[in-house]
Amino acid sequence: MADNQAYNEEKAAKEKAIDDWLPITSSRNAKWWGPGVTVLILSWIITLYTLWQMVEMHEMVPGKRFDRYHELGQHAFGEKLGLWIVVPQQLVVEVGTCIVYMVTGGKSLKKLHESICHNCAPIKTTYFIMIFASVNFVLSHLPNFNSISVISLAAAVMSLSYSTIAWVASVKKGAQPDVDYGPRDKTTSGNVFNFFSALGDVAFAYAGHNVVLEIQATIPSTPEKPSKKPMWKGVVVAYIVVAICYFPVALFGYWAFGNRVEDNILVTLEKPKWLIAAANLFVVVHVIGSYQIYAMPVFDMLETWLVKKMNFSPSTALRFTTRTLYVDLHSAWSYFDDFSTHRWAKADNHFSQELSFLFIINFSRANNQMMKMKMMIKDADRVAQIDLVSSPSR
Repeated sequence: MADNQAYNEEKAAKEKAIDDWLPITSSRNAKWWGPGVTVLILSWIITLYTLWQMVEMHEMVPGKRFDRYHELGQHAFGEKLGLWIVVPQQLVVEVGTCIVYMVTGGKSLKKLHESICHNCAPIKTTYFIMIFASVNFVLSHLPNFNSISVISLAAAVMSLSYSTIAWVASVKKGAQPDVDYGPRDKTTSGNVFNFFSALGDVAFAYAGHNVVLEIQATIPSTPEKPSKKPMWKGVVVAYIVVAICYFPVALFGYWAFGNRVEDNILVTLEKPKWLIAAANLFVVVHVIGSYQIYAMPVFDMLETWLVKKMNFSPSTALRFTTRTLYVDLHSAWSYFDDFSTHRWAKADNHFSQELSFLFIINFSRANNQMMKMKMMIKDADRVAQIDLVSSPSR
């Protein structure tokens, strides 16, 4: 009996040694790679398709543009029901996302401060949130999407910069000796919760549909040149850039650190200090632009309600008061919500969520200006002289 047991153990040891040597069975830790990559790609395709639907529906009724999300909801569900279905959900996403950006901006400023000033006395995150809020106090008074185009372009560039830093630094660091690609939790219930949480994170990363109609509303449209053409080109370019930017961060970050990677991969990296400090500075610039993108539809709702329903006169004073109070309430709420920000979103997902729409704004507007120039050149063939002065976008 003992001889049989010894024989079986020796046989099992030999089989294990062979399996460890063979390329397919040498590592059994990567069992989540397939489902993870599949979900990333499927989510990218599905959200791109639904975004195409949104772009097409902007002018699906001849002679009418659905410039706001709730207008499309009212068309689908009726005047009152459409408001109640769309507006609460849109506000939850936009207000919640602005809170996330407020806290993320403050935390990134704190990390930047700690990276460049090792011997300085520690400063509470609350104060850095106040500093970040003060910038948004000023920028929130810009009147519309067109006026923040430069800010959004800078934010998009910063997004590319710090995401590139994240995945390049991960590649340079390499797979850690104790890397584990298996489930993080040891219990079935914990793994189920983490699985659905991860699905939500991926879906959130490609989100932004709730502002796409408002962005498309800034593009001029004629029957010959509908706004959906430049808008769709902007969407395609944006999603390609997002894929180039987001997939390496997700894949290389997981490859390097496995299930020990933090929600914000910059926290996991830690070194080199100067590079992580630069990345956090890029994050700050990015979330400043992102905050303005998500706050603008809320400003529009508040000002529309005050002027059309409450009969306030449109004025600079009204806009100043409304927007200042909104940012002030956000910064105050952020102090209390600092500890629970990730209930709204994961910190490392915010770059891809807004990156796409920052690029949509700038690429669509640039494409629109190119279309204008082409029309002017065609007119020059028919007219002896033409004044090549581009009219401002609507």
